[in-house]
Amino acid sequence: MMRIGIVGAGMAGLACAEGLARHGHHVILFDKGRGPGGRMSTRRLSTQAGEVQFDHGAQYFTVRDDAFRRRVDAWTADGIVAPWPSAGNGAYVGVPAMNAPIRQMAGGQKVLWSTRVERIESDGPGWRLIADDGESDDVDIVVLALPAEQASALLATVEPDLAACAAAVPTDPCWTTMLAFSESVPVAQNCWRGQDIIGWAARNSSKPGRTGPESWVVQSNPDWSRRHIEADASRVSATLKDALSSLLASELPPTIAEVSHRWRFARSSGEGASAIWQPVRRIGLCGDWLIGPRVEAAWLSGTDLAGRIDAALKTSGHPQR
Repeated sequence: MMRIGIVGAGMAGLACAEGLARHGHHVILFDKGRGPGGRMSTRRLSTQAGEVQFDHGAQYFTVRDDAFRRRVDAWTADGIVAPWPSAGNGAYVGVPAMNAPIRQMAGGQKVLWSTRVERIESDGPGWRLIADDGESDDVDIVVLALPAEQASALLATVEPDLAACAAAVPTDPCWTTMLAFSESVPVAQNCWRGQDIIGWAARNSSKPGRTGPESWVVQSNPDWSRRHIEADASRVSATLKDALSSLLASELPPTIAEVSHRWRFARSSGEGASAIWQPVRRIGLCGDWLIGPRVEAAWLSGTDLAGRIDAALKTSGHPQR
């Protein structure tokens, strides 16, 4: 049985792991985060009015592909996904938080959380993954399920051609400000797109299954985020809060929680392939940066790569560790 190491336990990495596990392969995932989420993360904060939560990465997802539709139908039946009509027809969110599907997927896999892989090295026919604490793991196959820029950095010294391919796909940054209020904001609409410096604003507490105080998520547009990528988080919060007040044409209630998060790699442009697999070197790449900036694209990329690896292993006859 091949030992397959996947760096990144977001939607793409977990979809790849699920596909490989279904075919009986031994998979281990490594993720720098403390728990499931990635760009579908949920931030929880304590306030004087109780705990408040924010989906501060992906706001919702849509479905186009039949296979992904079946996956979403299963999540819906399990009660961890539901439609969110406020974002438009066909918009879905995780329940009770955006990371609910990721949490379910991770529950069936071996994931080493809080493990940042800083370097990968060729080790005979396989690979050695070296973490920031000096610990290492040997695997037969390595999969990088990371944003393009992070994948490129890991590949630079071992696979320069793949590194260049990933580096050629830019990813837009995004500043996200999370606001909780002492009372409801007096507007009926729940979502706004693309006005002034705001790329997206939404009443997060309007999503199905949410509890707690009135909460809002405000995301700046890519151009503003690029120009202010190194800005102080408190200044970003103040600027985006003022922009939200102007957008709503309403004075905002007092905040009981206010924090901003910088996503350096938020929205990819798409490379054109669904996944990359090099059978001779036993290395694969997956992620939404290969297809386009959608949750569905990440799932499709990871699922496709799992199929390619399984097909290659069934015909290769390569020795295992």
